[in-house]
Amino acid sequence: MGTEAPTSIVIPVRCAPKKAPCPNCGKRGRRKRALTRTVRTVAYKAVAVLEVTYGEYTARCRCRTTFRNTPEGVLPKARYDNKVRDLVLDRLIKDGMSIERTLASIRREFLLDLSTGFVYDVLRDHAASLDMAAHRRAVLERFSGTLCVDELHLGRFTLLLATDPLADLPVAFALVDKNDADHMRRFFKNLKTRGLSPRVVVTDGSNLYPELLAELWPEADHQLCAFHVIKSINGLILDAVRRLRGAMARRGKAGRKKKRGRKGRRSRATAGRRGPTLREKAHFVFKHRHLIVKRREKLTEAERADLTRMLGCLPELATLRRFADRVYWLFDTPKDLHQASCRRSAIVRDPAFYAVPELVKAMDQLDEEKFPKLIAYLNGPAGRRVRTNNHVERSNRLFRFLEKVRYKWRRRRTLVRFVVLKLDEVWSHQSSPKAAKFKAEPSSGGREAQADAGQRSRRAA
Repeated sequence: MGTEAPTSIVIPVRCAPKKAPCPNCGKRGRRKRALTRTVRTVAYKAVAVLEVTYGEYTARCRCRTTFRNTPEGVLPKARYDNKVRDLVLDRLIKDGMSIERTLASIRREFLLDLSTGFVYDVLRDHAASLDMAAHRRAVLERFSGTLCVDELHLGRFTLLLATDPLADLPVAFALVDKNDADHMRRFFKNLKTRGLSPRVVVTDGSNLYPELLAELWPEADHQLCAFHVIKSINGLILDAVRRLRGAMARRGKAGRKKKRGRKGRRSRATAGRRGPTLREKAHFVFKHRHLIVKRREKLTEAERADLTRMLGCLPELATLRRFADRVYWLFDTPKDLHQASCRRSAIVRDPAFYAVPELVKAMDQLDEEKFPKLIAYLNGPAGRRVRTNNHVERSNRLFRFLEKVRYKWRRRRTLVRFVVLKLDEVWSHQSSPKAAKFKAEPSSGGREAQADAGQRSRRAA
């Protein structure tokens, strides 16, 4: 039994008036003759064709002797209409598919046998049609005053990216060969030339930023990402857990060597009365080590019981757990700089913390020179505080995913094209009427607006 032939759909389209405007100057010309051509369009599991009847016109201007018109949604001399081109862009940009998967998906679902060259032509034409100056003007109009900056290594290139976390929108990018101060200064100068004057700049702990921000935007607050600092401190706490657990495991190996073979009933009963060995306790601590740095409000009942058992197995962990609680207490609820400084002083003056080498290194993250940059977000209004650069980090993960899908970009032109197309898709979504209506609703005032502003601030942080 053979396969059934696909359904064929023919859609007649006529655009051959007696007179038509010249595509260059707009002066109307008279129709010379009518012609017909076929153009493929989109239909699910069917072969759809537009049967286009168009006209050839005699020009009455100096532009050309004759010209031909084309219906809306079909480019001149195109074999496929704009619906096919939009289908390719949606698969590549919105869905994040590779070119090979895009071609296979369109061939399977719409019976269109497209070529790789056509896909690249669609990408090139769409990128060339974008008005980047309009994007820059829109960003400048909606800029909230808070800027998140980060760099991302893509192959042999480095992508410098700046976003606005409060407006939820990418601001600018630059693709450079080397991640150094000169390229970063040029990137910041371009932003300043466009008219961006941020009040707060959020970065990670890289040494590239402090001097450049003090040089170009001296009045802006430099906010170090609190997420990176807490992550670094938690890593040092877990290093201390690993050291203490290793010491306990080594103590468990001491003493008389165990006999070979299985234990008898009496031996098992004696071991059960004696309780878990040091090696078993060390294994339990290692298996549940993440509970030492997990926030207390996120612990389940079972995890609270496991944490209590851990502290019973290894009492030295109580100091590490108390230090982790103090760090979260420092960053979560201070209302102003004075209160945050008092909490910091309470942490760095605790003698129990200095008995642990890893905690001494962790307290270096809270030194007097760096700490004002960690809590610079307290200078802003309550509903517009941003203390992390997670917003730009999410954009970086987006481009990292696109890089993996496309098996690494090998040319600068291809990389810039995909970055521009993806940012245009994000910009278009943010500037849509639906998104604008959603963003305009909380400004009505009252408790609902305050609650929504608090949610946005927590989401931005």
